Amino acid sequence: MEKTVEILLTKEIINHFLHVYSLEEGYKLLGDFENYVYEVNKNDCTFILRLTHSTHRELENLLAEIDWIQYLSSQRLNISMAFQSNNGKYVESISAMDGSIFYATLFSKVSGEQVKIKDELFNEQLFYVWGKTIGKMHAVTKTYVPSPNIKERYHWNEDELLDVEKYFPAEDKVAIQNAKELFEQINKLRKNKDNYGLIHSDIHWGNFFYDGKSIYVFDFDDCCYQWFVSDIAIPLYYSTLSGFSASETERRNEFGEFFYSSFIEGYKTENSLPQDIEQQLPLFLMLRDITLYSALNKKIAPEDRNERVKQMLEEIKVRIEQKKPIVHL
Repeated sequence: MEKTVEILLTKEIINHFLHVYSLEEGYKLLGDFENYVYEVNKNDCTFILRLTHSTHRELENLLAEIDWIQYLSSQRLNISMAFQSNNGKYVESISAMDGSIFYATLFSKVSGEQVKIKDELFNEQLFYVWGKTIGKMHAVTKTYVPSPNIKERYHWNEDELLDVEKYFPAEDKVAIQNAKELFEQINKLRKNKDNYGLIHSDIHWGNFFYDGKSIYVFDFDDCCYQWFVSDIAIPLYYSTLSGFSASETERRNEFGEFFYSSFIEGYKTENSLPQDIEQQLPLFLMLRDITLYSALNKKIAPEDRNERVKQMLEEIKVRIEQKKPIVHL
């Protein structure tokens, strides 16, 4: 989290949100990259409390996210659900000392366990279910219409992380130019209900739990209108990024093919593959490099970067400069 936001989150603000949701005093911080995410308890049940600063999301975007979550749940997708506060609100808010706002949303904690890259369960059966889950999400979102008084969620090109001149170091001139050219190339792609719609946009292995049979998805914070291919590229991107170093090109590509084969088989059981997926997939793998590069530069100050973050930033920059996706299938 940016230091400018970190200094604004006080104990009093956290306690206020605990009170309006009737949560117990004890809580556990699970993450603080884009939002503050806490494990909390109420009536012997565990929930997830997410605090969002107004520099990251505004109220209308949070309400749009929850509206889509409710729709997906009505279509029998296994996802984390939002709960109302004591005031009957899905999103509570409070002003910080500088006049900015913190928003809070309470979610269910889903079933299953997180599966990491090195776990035995990180295998072709999981990849198949992973693809099947995203395929179903794409199939049902084709008929989604925001509820009355809910503003449409933002589109991919409105993502602030695509402001590369703001988040890329000024000396990364080649990377900045290549990023802009990629945006133009993607923006020329055909767009219809069968290849473009509201997607999760971040279903990597850290944003779902697995019980050996089904996947339970959470963290819809990045959901936006985007080409469906992007939602296919992102699991492939993070699975190869986390599992192999940049020097292991051959192994990374071999695993990518292994992952993609099982994933796509699952996807096709729920939804037809987007047309031109093979030509478009590299574009969205490169787009994710750009988004992650911006996010890391934004969220982690240079003095706070460990060697792993520094190495990752350098590897991503090289790929952007060379116009190469992280994996070749």
